[in-house]
Amino acid sequence: MGSRQVTSWQDRNITVAGLGVSGISAARALAGLGAVVTVVDGGDSEGHRARAAELEAAGISVRLNDAETLPEGTELVVTSPGWKPDGPLFLAAAKAGVDVVGDVEIAWQLRETGAQRRAAASGEPRREPAPWLAITGTNGKTTTTQMLASILKAAGLKTAAVGNIGTPIIDVVTGEEEYDVLAVELSSYQLHWAPSVRAHSAAVLNLAPDHLDWHGSMEAYAADKGRIYEGNTVACVYNAADPATEKLVEEADVEEGCRAIGFTLGAPGPSMLGVVDGILVDRAFVENRQKNAQELAHVDDVNPPAPHNIANALAAAALARAFGVEPRAVRDGLRDFRPDAHRVAYVDEVDGVRYVDDSKATNTHAAEASLAAFEPVVWIAGGLAKGATFDELVQRSAKRLRGAVLIGADRALIAEALARHAPEVPVTDLDRTDTGAMLAAVREAARLAEPGDTVLLAPACASMDMFANYNKRGDAFADAVRELATGSAADTA
Repeated sequence: MGSRQVTSWQDRNITVAGLGVSGISAARALAGLGAVVTVVDGGDSEGHRARAAELEAAGISVRLNDAETLPEGTELVVTSPGWKPDGPLFLAAAKAGVDVVGDVEIAWQLRETGAQRRAAASGEPRREPAPWLAITGTNGKTTTTQMLASILKAAGLKTAAVGNIGTPIIDVVTGEEEYDVLAVELSSYQLHWAPSVRAHSAAVLNLAPDHLDWHGSMEAYAADKGRIYEGNTVACVYNAADPATEKLVEEADVEEGCRAIGFTLGAPGPSMLGVVDGILVDRAFVENRQKNAQELAHVDDVNPPAPHNIANALAAAALARAFGVEPRAVRDGLRDFRPDAHRVAYVDEVDGVRYVDDSKATNTHAAEASLAAFEPVVWIAGGLAKGATFDELVQRSAKRLRGAVLIGADRALIAEALARHAPEVPVTDLDRTDTGAMLAAVREAARLAEPGDTVLLAPACASMDMFANYNKRGDAFADAVRELATGSAADTA
């Protein structure tokens, strides 16, 4: 499946759905190419009106408080990633025979325009648009994309981490900076609306139920993830521990000569990357891979060296090696990498107990990976379940648990799973959804913990029942730990 390539944007009637960062980026870029752009959004807050005023000053029409009606004369709809495909606007577009694409698709179509503009501005010969090394998966996308960018930079390449993170991808491909290669994080939403994207190489890190209310089924969710492999030219990177990712490679329509490259936390076979005696090794991009392996880095070069993060590092290394990066740059890039806040982030140690913030673990798959990195654990969990169930998570993690402290709107679902599969684990149900509950949760976790334990915030749920986002939730946890540490110090003074 592909989107109709637009050869000229001049005077084209384009409707942009969404007044967020990606929508504003698309609207400005397309208007700059001569398109007649209308932005629609269901909001009408003060912030919406301020952003609308800025766009209207640039000659872009904005319609607030109505995201359902297709503007008359629309020839193409460009949607922000999160808009559900069965929304009234898109149903109207389908009825009118109008294509719907996302900002990533527009970025892909504007790569050549950007290359021509940069050549004209510099007076230099036109360079080919930067290839894309693309990453998706239920969990670990951002970390792996940032690791990849760090490795590429260590190799001396001009790169940026874009897509679902950082600067809007349209701004990057059309901007003044010339890049050698881009590290592109793509969500399932973005892939759904980007039928023409063809990466140099791509990775699916893992697959677990998520966003099923948006996609409609696990099969549809997986199919959208699998689009990242379509048309790959060099490598399709999959997780050997997750057969569903390998199946997506097998089903993909790739360029002749494109290879399937696996990664594993165990010893790798030929055409794989893996770990041997604490060393990350490559048996894919070496001569005589049946017999030879190339050392890339040590496990301790990965920050933090938790199992799921080592898997992320292997995936990033595979994509970098597919692009021809030397082994030393893999090691140096991993050493230079610093993870974002709230991703398995060490906060402090109080009375011999470590406190770790993984507020970004907003689904069961992420929480399971986080729990697997520590033992024993006092687990702080709960929030909005988003339709998730917790039985498998608890079954697989029960032996690691010293105790559990539950907060948030759907904490009862976790409590019930713990009662079924880990009845011996002490559970504190705080029965609170106010923001102050985090301090109480940390204090209760400290009571349950013993020296040598880890108190881990890995909620397995979204945060919006109590906090604006997972960042605010993680900040509240860190603040509570600091208050606990201050009180502990005062007690021993």
